[in-house]
Amino acid sequence: MRGLRARVFVGLALAIACAAPPSAADSACDISGVARVVAVGDVHGAHDNFVAVLRMAGLIDAEDHWSGGRARLVQTGDVLDRGPDSRKALELLMRLEKEADKAGGSVHALLGNHEVMRMRGDRRYVSAGEYEAFRTPDSEKLRERYYHAAAAESRKRSKASKEAFDEAAFQQRFLAETPLGLVEMQEAFGPEGRYGRWLRGHDTVVRIDGVAFLHGGISPAVAPLGCAAINDQVRAELVDPQVDTSKALSTRPDGPLWYRGLAQEDEAAFASALEGILGAFGARALVVGHTVTRTGRIQSRFADRVVMIDAGMLPAFGGHLAALELGPEGMAALYPDGPVRLGPAKAADGR
Repeated sequence: MRGLRARVFVGLALAIACAAPPSAADSACDISGVARVVAVGDVHGAHDNFVAVLRMAGLIDAEDHWSGGRARLVQTGDVLDRGPDSRKALELLMRLEKEADKAGGSVHALLGNHEVMRMRGDRRYVSAGEYEAFRTPDSEKLRERYYHAAAAESRKRSKASKEAFDEAAFQQRFLAETPLGLVEMQEAFGPEGRYGRWLRGHDTVVRIDGVAFLHGGISPAVAPLGCAAINDQVRAELVDPQVDTSKALSTRPDGPLWYRGLAQEDEAAFASALEGILGAFGARALVVGHTVTRTGRIQSRFADRVVMIDAGMLPAFGGHLAALELGPEGMAALYPDGPVRLGPAKAADGR
């Protein structure tokens, strides 16, 4: 059925080929003098818990508007998939990005592997609620138009190859794999769609006062690329329909969106490799999401040089509320029951 989806959305793929990749801002990798940074991990459609975390951190008020002043919020990707309310969470981030900028602060909404999956049409983890969020009164008619286009193309191919075309079976497969709302969702995450255009303009990595924030992690093979080159390369890949996803930086297992080594390697055995990663990448610490901690709390590794902030916000993962704060006094994990100091990494004048 994968071939069917490719034909149904061939127009979107062609549009990607015509889009020009936005240029990465070098400033995303050389931010300094920040008094307060708050980092939040994977959301996965858990909008209400995401709101609770932002309120807990003092970044939004009771009406969900920015109240963080000059602080910087870093969200390390994977807003999408698994949970039902990813569209609401994206809308919140988009609005807060503008509000924070007006207040002298910033929102860095980084890409996660699930954002890239969505833009590439990989729907393995899309929840029923996410489709429903895009459903409109015209969804039935829109799906029907896409069905007739796909059926005509499949019928043509069958005729060319002198094979019988079983339209009843084709229709059954199409309806099973094309829920209402899917067409609208795919268009919204296309290169000219509301969310696709916004996401394609965002970074994979941001480095603030020597601390690098990203979704998965920096592997030894990727570290020499550096922050700016990673941002540029992922951007370029997201507008290239011919990219080899088995080798692309945005999709390969040791790439910055998928790598789990920093969360899983033995600390003693991997210590020297981490030193090399930090040195090559020009960072003194790495803050990552992607891998859910086993405790439901933020986890510090390698003597506080790696911090895992995906505590499992999605109710299916425990619904744990957590954020990481970096300020002049160092790092602290923020929880509903109060902050917990983690280690010596400091931002701005507290370095």
